Amino acid sequence: MNPARREPLLWIQLLGLAALPLEALGLLLVLAGADPGLFPGFERVLAWALGAVAPAVLFWRLPPDLWSLLLLQVPLRARRPDQLRLSALQGALPLKLVAASGSLLLLPLLWWSDLAAGMAWAWSPLHASPRLVGLLVALPLLALMLWQWQQLVQVLWLFSRSAEQVEQTLPLSQSQAAELRLNLGLPLLLLPPLELPEPTSAVVGVDAAVAVEPEQPAEEHHSADLDAEVVEADDS
Repeated sequence: MNPARREPLLWIQLLGLAALPLEALGLLLVLAGADPGLFPGFERVLAWALGAVAPAVLFWRLPPDLWSLLLLQVPLRARRPDQLRLSALQGALPLKLVAASGSLLLLPLLWWSDLAAGMAWAWSPLHASPRLVGLLVALPLLALMLWQWQQLVQVLWLFSRSAEQVEQTLPLSQSQAAELRLNLGLPLLLLPPLELPEPTSAVVGVDAAVAVEPEQPAEEHHSADLDAEVVEADDS
């Protein structure tokens, strides 16, 4: 079995799929706090560049650590060899390209949210705030959404790898994991691997009862032959 499926932290990261719509709603409410400025298109592109493109460049050089949840992470010294092997698989070029594409998706999301922000003006937590404040608060929201997108893509990628590919991958050293991955959070997270049953092929055994008549012993055949000979001798 792929060891990635035994890691509870990777399953927890899949919850980001449910958090992304809530963060998109938060972005809409934040941008609804003020009217668009004189150059709304330029403001949106600038906010996208700072909140999405700049983190994407950082994540390209330092992919988000698999064993980090922003506030907490697995200590480097406590990481198992399988965890370090999975970390080594993060350097695949197709994975990095798909993960970086999340920054492109954030531009139309930001653009639409800013256009539709007027509908949520009454519920904005930044009601009657300056436009600059709303844009500044939107930046960390964009970066957080990109972080979760990267983690979702990484987890799905690792779940799709074969067990043989993971076993043949050389694990990162602790120093490499510290230098080549973006490790955020306090090193206090320790979760044991899940005990999942190994997949086995179902074999159904059918017992066939066969009735075999027992053979008569050889002594009975010999005695019958002798009796027949005695009868013939008497008749003669």
